Amino acid sequence: MLREDIRNVAVIAHVDHGKTTMVDQMLRQSGLFRSEELDKLMGGKFNLIMDSNDQERERGITILAKNIAIRLGPVKVNLMDTPGHADFGGEVERILQMADGVFLLVDAAEGPLPQTRFVLRKAFSKGLRPVVVINKIDRPDARISEVHNLIFELFLELGADDKTMEFPLIYASGKNGIATLDLNEPAKDLKPLFDAILKHIPAPDADVDGPLQMQVVSLEYSDFVGRIAVGKVHRGKIKKNQKVKLVKQKDGSIEDDTIVQVLEFDRLTKREVDSISAGDICAVVGLDHAEIGDTICDFDKPEALPPLTIDQPTLDMVFRINDSPFSGQEGKPLTSRELRERLLRETETNVALRVRQNPEKADEYIVSGRGLLHLSVLLETMRREGSELAVGKPKVILKEVDGEKLEPYELLVVDTPNGTIGSVMQLVLERQGECQKMESGENMTHIEFIIPARGLIGMKTRMLTATQGLALMSHNFHAYLPMKPNFPGRANGVFVSTETGKATAFAIEGLQERATMFVSPMEAVYEGQIVGENVFDNDLPVNVCKEKKLTNMRSATSEIKTVLKQPRIFSLEAALEYIEDDELVEITPTSIRLRKILLKESDRKKAGRAKS
Repeated sequence: MLREDIRNVAVIAHVDHGKTTMVDQMLRQSGLFRSEELDKLMGGKFNLIMDSNDQERERGITILAKNIAIRLGPVKVNLMDTPGHADFGGEVERILQMADGVFLLVDAAEGPLPQTRFVLRKAFSKGLRPVVVINKIDRPDARISEVHNLIFELFLELGADDKTMEFPLIYASGKNGIATLDLNEPAKDLKPLFDAILKHIPAPDADVDGPLQMQVVSLEYSDFVGRIAVGKVHRGKIKKNQKVKLVKQKDGSIEDDTIVQVLEFDRLTKREVDSISAGDICAVVGLDHAEIGDTICDFDKPEALPPLTIDQPTLDMVFRINDSPFSGQEGKPLTSRELRERLLRETETNVALRVRQNPEKADEYIVSGRGLLHLSVLLETMRREGSELAVGKPKVILKEVDGEKLEPYELLVVDTPNGTIGSVMQLVLERQGECQKMESGENMTHIEFIIPARGLIGMKTRMLTATQGLALMSHNFHAYLPMKPNFPGRANGVFVSTETGKATAFAIEGLQERATMFVSPMEAVYEGQIVGENVFDNDLPVNVCKEKKLTNMRSATSEIKTVLKQPRIFSLEAALEYIEDDELVEITPTSIRLRKILLKESDRKKAGRAKS
């Protein structure tokens, strides 16, 4: 039967197209919060209720998908906010398992971008009906009719049927909290969005009286009750203290278990209830061995739901213990066993992540993810937990089909000022990219490329430098294609410290004319640490701790002051993009350092001779 009292809707879009802002405004206008409650939820300088994670607030992006519930009269609406970045596509894929329809948000100026195509393809593959929202109509560079046509073309490209092509269209500004069905009518509030949920999002078709089936789509953890399994009840009812069978997705094995608590989503929180019926989304407590993809079944009739399919990772990175001379000074250095346990714990909730032991070194682990941001968020989380570790250069995952090596290619979209087209083309083409499409506007040019994923590592920083920070760049997985010849490595060599101590102004003054320095005076450095970038292409050992010899002779130039240049400070992502195969990034709670794998110069020379 259709459960007309429930709607399950996911909000999907490309990164920074306004999903979280729109969901925030829907919460504000739902009438479910008092003004003082909203002030408390907003908390300090961050004004997005849905951004509950520190990194989400700092980066301005959604990392974790979130479930909330609002009421529109007698109808309960389970609203799901999803990440917009391609690296967190695993979150989107799981959340769509629980939805019956989607709000597709598209920026009124930028139009549909790579992640828009990705999430929409996933929605279509699950038979979900979209409601299209052209957001940010208040932008001065909005091109609403053109974006409408681009969305229509995208639907055609993705093979939408005739019914889907007649998608409802709403014009909105999430920032201002307004929406309208007709641009000629002034928008007042978000009522058209609420009406569209009730009118166009299908009610779940659910067998309430059948034997229980509920698939675990995500996991949460509480210090008080332990593991919390979240999912949509596909059939039957799930009740408090109910005996159930847990069918494991990994191997099909069946375990007996008991539901201790059933939690219903209510606004931004959960509340305990006696039971939840098919068609609704809930969280259950008591299943200590539940994993994502497992099916919670009726005790007498265990029938598993189809397994969750998640796109495979495309990037590998080596995680290892921190064995630098400064290990343990700024945080807790993880042992190999602790590192393994922490990574395996992450895979329980982060389904797009893979972990395996390095076959060449038993104390190293190869972690596979969707992209550099996906892995760097994990590293930043571990760093904030107080851990120390070291990681190697990110490498793309290759495949071999019929004896031919294939590598992942990405669809790269760049919107850049007209005056910087040459710089962008040179940067992408020298990394084996191929231009597929170019459209020139009054001020900006839209360019689409197909480029090997290897070529994207380190490109963001160079792209922003080449365009004075004005280019907008986004990319998404395209396909596995024949491998291109090797890329040239980093254009410049590095300065490597030969001493352990504190960097001196005297030493930096003598080196800065031939290098961009990474350290400042009185900063502690160790032998093998990378302290600067050479202007030439070779690595150079330097003594950055050298002190000025004092004499009792007065020099004619002693009063001349030299101004030291500011050192280059690396963010975590920039450091990961910068290093080469023989280098590591050392990550501690307070520092990010670059270093050679082999700290002693004699060991590096020996390894170089053995390699040649």
